Amino acid sequence: MNDNTILRKQNIALILVSITIIYNLIEEIVFTMFGDSDETLALFGFGVDSFVEVLSGIGIAHMIVRMKRHPIESRDEFEVTALQITGTAFYLLVVGLIIGTELSFIYQSNPDTTIVGIIISSISILTMYILYRQKLKVRQAMNSEPIVSDANCTKTCFYLSFILLGSSSLYELFKIPYVDAIGSLGIAWYAFKEGKEAFEKAKSKKLSCSDHCCY
Repeated sequence: MNDNTILRKQNIALILVSITIIYNLIEEIVFTMFGDSDETLALFGFGVDSFVEVLSGIGIAHMIVRMKRHPIESRDEFEVTALQITGTAFYLLVVGLIIGTELSFIYQSNPDTTIVGIIISSISILTMYILYRQKLKVRQAMNSEPIVSDANCTKTCFYLSFILLGSSSLYELFKIPYVDAIGSLGIAWYAFKEGKEAFEKAKSKKLSCSDHCCY
């Protein structure tokens, strides 16, 4: 692969991660707004998770920009700090969702409707699938850590969208008690996993294309 082809692939990767950051920002605002107003814990948790994914995306974008200038073998201080902030935010999200779930059971609270969660998660599934497929094409051409990590991050968001869609649909169709809160625990599990991996990456500073966390 010649230098011009590599640069073109890197530019495509940077565009894709920029689109992902912008989409997650919009998602974060919409999800948390509706999640709070509709008292939908899973939707609110997904919105906060989208905000944390923005932090992760910024770290990935920074790595791609560095990679365009010269080959990289380890993370710089900006990326390590971003990972630490991302990991902390994920852990805070886990604590918040667990507390929210406990309160839902204690006060026997359920959302009035989860139709917004169904609509938005369906849009998110389609969007993340398209982005993942495009990132996969770039990843296959360039076995680069930032590009591999960005694709894996998008895949995780894709799976989280299914959790939200499943819990929202079950509640809206069958009014199963606490299924929304249980769905939020699924999001919490993913958040804990990503938070743990973020701190492990920050500690090692090494790059490995076999890693599966968000960078």
